[in-house]
Amino acid sequence: MIDQENPKVGVYVCHCGKNIADVIDVDTLTEYAKILPGVTVARNYKFMCSNTGQELISNDIKSGIVNRVVVAACSPLMHEPTFRNVLKKMGLNQYLFEQANIREHISWVNYADHGGASELAKAHVRMAVAKVRENNPLATSKLPVSQEALVIGGGISGMFAALAIADHFKTYLVESSPTIGGHMAQLDKTFPTMDCSACIITPKMTEVGRHPNIVLMTYSEVESVDGSIGNLRVKIRKKSRRINHSLCTGCGQCAQVCPVTTSNEFDLNMSHRTAAYIPFPQAVPPKYTIDVNACIECGMCVKACEVGAVDLNQKDEIVDINVGAIVVATGNDILDPSELIRYNYNKSKNVLTGLQMERLLSSTGPTQGKVVRPSDGKEINSVVFLQCVGSRDFHEGSHKYCSRVCCMYALKQARLFKEKHPEGNAYIFYIELRAFGKGYEEFYERSGRQYGVNFIRGRIGDVFIQPDGSLKIIGIDTLMEAKIELDADVLVLCTAIEPRKDASEIAKKIGFQCTEDGFFMEAHPKLRPADTLVDGVYLAGTCQAPRDIPDTVGQALAAAMRAVNFIAKKEVEVEPYNSIINEAACSKCLSCVEVCPYSAIKYDKLDNVVIISEAECKGCGTCAAACPCNAIQQNHFGKKQIFPMIDSAFLTIGLK
Repeated sequence: MIDQENPKVGVYVCHCGKNIADVIDVDTLTEYAKILPGVTVARNYKFMCSNTGQELISNDIKSGIVNRVVVAACSPLMHEPTFRNVLKKMGLNQYLFEQANIREHISWVNYADHGGASELAKAHVRMAVAKVRENNPLATSKLPVSQEALVIGGGISGMFAALAIADHFKTYLVESSPTIGGHMAQLDKTFPTMDCSACIITPKMTEVGRHPNIVLMTYSEVESVDGSIGNLRVKIRKKSRRINHSLCTGCGQCAQVCPVTTSNEFDLNMSHRTAAYIPFPQAVPPKYTIDVNACIECGMCVKACEVGAVDLNQKDEIVDINVGAIVVATGNDILDPSELIRYNYNKSKNVLTGLQMERLLSSTGPTQGKVVRPSDGKEINSVVFLQCVGSRDFHEGSHKYCSRVCCMYALKQARLFKEKHPEGNAYIFYIELRAFGKGYEEFYERSGRQYGVNFIRGRIGDVFIQPDGSLKIIGIDTLMEAKIELDADVLVLCTAIEPRKDASEIAKKIGFQCTEDGFFMEAHPKLRPADTLVDGVYLAGTCQAPRDIPDTVGQALAAAMRAVNFIAKKEVEVEPYNSIINEAACSKCLSCVEVCPYSAIKYDKLDNVVIISEAECKGCGTCAAACPCNAIQQNHFGKKQIFPMIDSAFLTIGLK
């Protein structure tokens, strides 16, 4: 039996190859750790996460000289589970472990100051030792997992995820628009194979609509997500369509008699539709919706509908479901270039975004595939594409990252234009052309040589609107170091892929985080790219980062399998990081109830007690900070752990 009461701390310093050892003196740090109170052994090794490194810890535990472990290495996000498993295998409670992050927190950010970095590393190890000495053995609990799943978003990633999960478990697919399909449904062709986008996606849409294990909820939004890991209570708002879909046959009589026309968002407002509409002919479900913002309630659709499906008094409906796992596949927005006034996007209909150009080229688009100027319907003889509009730009309103697909879709659209107008001119202004995927480089070569697309390395400075509606484009060729003037019928701005405007709201509802650039944050960029930090919640597609269709589908299938594996366990182990209330000290002020972001704290009026649900508590510590009576302590992060760490930190700055 391992003695866990008498603290005997082992400190293990990782070189992390040269990531740590090139900046921090690991030998000196190891010797320093040996003199810290409670430390019985200190060692260092090139890779502590390796089998050999883990054996060093195992052997010391087995020999009885260690019953608490500190590893000074990388981020706990990467290898804390690795080292905890070492303790579990050796019969030691896994919560008698602490990891000091001396890579991300010290060596990577203090590369120029080796001496200072080494001193900071000593402080981090000292604090970790102080905490682990006061850690208590904790027990995990197990909860049942609901055998159903939710996929949020019905684009290409959401559809593939839903189909993969539905082969195993009942799956709810929630989409905010009246149809599934997402941005891919708006595309004409897909690079580099030039396959018809509709030919690829339409069969999948139909498969989703007919799958017996998928409950399709279009024109719906997630209102809230509550509950605990494996048992998530989700409220879904089914927005009023003013048409009863259980009766609607999709005949279209309502649209034929509707006297109201409004901008068609599916065609990026380059065409019009009626207030009663179906987004596009292949929409799933193939049934109509009445736009409540455009409808004048004339009642003509009510009279025209032979089956009585139109109900102008229909209200929103709230549906409650309980799921074990969620796949978030909410997709992306496209940057609005209106703020970039030098391109005159708001002043000329002939300045388009890449997605608008896609609709213009599409046979189902506003011009049925005829490449004409939106301003007057004249044929286009010259088109200019500008790369990196809002991407790879550090100015306010733009994004630092590469949007990944812009180079290739500009090549695709230029090629489609040249196929229809071989005598026309297509120019692409670029910083660098990035053709990173399978077959992409060959696609670039064919587009340039076979189709005669002109490539100009440089930027556009000004765009002038000429009297006939055409454009005068002033730019610079940075290869030739020369000013360029071009006459163009259309300018296509290859705008950035950016996070949805409601991304932070969605993340807050479910309980995970966004990265600095606004996309959803994965648990680990390399080892867990489809996971979030919330067990049972996974990411797929462009909600996490810009990516092309093959990568999107690949991640969707990965997220689906993660969800299937999670649900298939039937029960989940919950870490004991919950808060605990000392009823004797509690004044029943209910401050904790008000501030809890997870609604995990309830007040029982009958028994006059405040109760914290261990299943719903996420261990954030907000209640403990708010409690005026100090009646709440958080497991593993209580005063007995935090105060010794603070005392150790003060030693660093000479206050103690």
